[in-house]
Amino acid sequence: MSALVLVVVGVLTGLTTVVFGFGGGFVTVPVIVWVDAAAGPAAATVAVATSSLVMVVNAVVATAATPRPVLRRLRGTAPLLVLLGIGGLGGAVAACSAPARLIHWGFVVYLAVTVVDGLARPGFLRPAPAAAAAGRRAFAVPAASGLPIGAVAAFLGVGGSVMTVPLLRRSGLPMGVTAALANPLTACVSAPACAVFLATAQGTDTRALMSAFGSVDLGAAALLLLGALPVVVLLRRRPPRIADRLHAGGYLALLCLVLTAMLVRTP
Repeated sequence: MSALVLVVVGVLTGLTTVVFGFGGGFVTVPVIVWVDAAAGPAAATVAVATSSLVMVVNAVVATAATPRPVLRRLRGTAPLLVLLGIGGLGGAVAACSAPARLIHWGFVVYLAVTVVDGLARPGFLRPAPAAAAAGRRAFAVPAASGLPIGAVAAFLGVGGSVMTVPLLRRSGLPMGVTAALANPLTACVSAPACAVFLATAQGTDTRALMSAFGSVDLGAAALLLLGALPVVVLLRRRPPRIADRLHAGGYLALLCLVLTAMLVRTP
């Protein structure tokens, strides 16, 4: 039953990777916490680590299938991409020895703040025309923000999209372009973080897991990717047509759903 659930959730992560730029972190972390409950207090760390592997694969595949004109918006962002990777590396190292409750509640607070911000502050559900003009002139995520975004994202296993998507959205970009650009940014955060998690199980007792490698549950990751990758390839080739405001509202609704799941699974 757990295997079937992971494949089905993998399909959902593929959908969220393309439609919302998530890479899978917000969906996979609560599910892996549940599936790997046998790891006890280490389940939260295992979930973050496994999520990083799923996210980097999903994000790389989605980026490779993104139209070149969209990716040209990343020109001149090399400093940002490097700092995202450095932040991701540091966040992953910290997560390997952090208390499970800190990761869990950090994830919950992170989600709650993002939802409230998206609903209360103008510019997300319906971007202003002035912001749209600014979004065409400059990339919306400052290079200096790469380090904190990467660190927090890797520590919580969320890939950074929950920070980069609102920033890109408030610059006036449509949700379709925002989600597409979030994928390469997620890959930059997740790749070094994933390397750390694969290399170490420091502070994480994974003896109860049959397919653990470092802090990563490879079996769970494989099942998630089995469901996700075909969806990513299909939807990148034939992207769904979604009204922009509905698209933004769906992003916040999914965050609310994941927040509820994490609160139900409170340790």
